[in-house]
Amino acid sequence: MSDSLIVQFVGYEVGPLVREYMFTVRESKSEAREFTLTISNAAFDCRRARFQDAPDICSLRLRRELAADANHPANTHFQITDEELDDYRGHHSPKSSQSPYKKKVTEDY
Repeated sequence: MSDSLIVQFVGYEVGPLVREYMFTVRESKSEAREFTLTISNAAFDCRRARFQDAPDICSLRLRRELAADANHPANTHFQITDEELDDYRGHHSPKSSQSPYKKKVTEDY
């Protein structure tokens, strides 16, 4: 993927089965291209995806597609899979941290 590439989230639309996330991609000296990525509504209903994460999930997929095809993928529509959602959640879930307070040890005297 080129450094002069600009990927911009434009917005989303809610359909009966999917949410569509629209992006524009611009390269220097060329016209903007439009891409649409979809996530099934069921993924949000069963908490596989969070609404606030959806643009980031789609952006990451779009950037992978752009990188794989020298910034010019043959398709302009992509569907986010359950595996991608699981992968995103695994890499972006908060890590359980150690408590700054140690558990008090009880001793028998």
